[in-house]
Amino acid sequence: MPDVLKAPLVVEFPFTRSLGPVQSAFLTGLRERVVLGVRTGDGRTLVPPVEYDPVTAQEIRDLVEVAPTGTVTTWAWNPAPRRDQPLATAFAWVLVRLDGADTALLHALDAPGPDAVRTGMRVRVRWAAERVGAITDIACFEPYHDAPAATAAAGAPRHDGVFDDPVTGITAAARLDYTYSPGRAQTGYLNALTEHRNVGERCPSCRKVYVPPRGACPTCGVATSEQVDVGPHGTVTTFCIVNIKAKNLDIDVPYVYAHIALDGADLALHGRIGGIPYDQVRMGLRVEPVWTPGARHPDHYRPTGEPDAHYDTYRELL
Repeated sequence: MPDVLKAPLVVEFPFTRSLGPVQSAFLTGLRERVVLGVRTGDGRTLVPPVEYDPVTAQEIRDLVEVAPTGTVTTWAWNPAPRRDQPLATAFAWVLVRLDGADTALLHALDAPGPDAVRTGMRVRVRWAAERVGAITDIACFEPYHDAPAATAAAGAPRHDGVFDDPVTGITAAARLDYTYSPGRAQTGYLNALTEHRNVGERCPSCRKVYVPPRGACPTCGVATSEQVDVGPHGTVTTFCIVNIKAKNLDIDVPYVYAHIALDGADLALHGRIGGIPYDQVRMGLRVEPVWTPGARHPDHYRPTGEPDAHYDTYRELL
């Protein structure tokens, strides 16, 4: 059996969100080196603040200022920091209950080693040199040798949450690094694509041919192993017109992405349609793959010039 393919993959995208009045005040406060919490109806102070009481679900807007010092409630050592984590050297993840708060804030603690960290230790905020209104304005926590502050949560000073130039939105980068293996069936499918062939697998029970193959029939639940060459021609079953240009994608908008039922297949795959104006793409359009040198998969599909397929020939593949 040929080796199963595997490859490192990265999924990364920016996530942009607007902020409500509470989160806006919290992040703007960090920019100004002020830590704000929110007080619930029963007198608890929550840090980070939330807009609704997690116990009663009541809306809460009573902002209070808490101290930049606090106590570690629990921790875990991180010996090998990953990309974009708060510190480049080994550190501890800690939950810190700031003086004046009743809940704990998750952040990094700069410590020389795990032996220097303990539950109950006193710490303080180390502010970032440049602050923009984000949780990273707290660069990390650092050990701080003092006695716990006497300020009670109920006595924490109120804050109106009003700052000049408030932060109203944030953009956070989401990133996932992982190793992907397509498994036996799709490894065979991908290897066949290097020879400009589309290979599916036939279910021994219902006799349907699935492209790309899954290794098992999704209808019958039995393993598949019989390989079947399909295509290269196919039929557009459904499609969408894309009007938003994706970052790092060198394709002019608008363009069309479609589900394409290759001849001999019982499952439609997706591909881009080219060689035809986007507003002339239609259900039933007959297409063929276009390959670029060295590519492992078709660059796009173009019309073959054949008459359109009758709806009854592909209606079960929509």
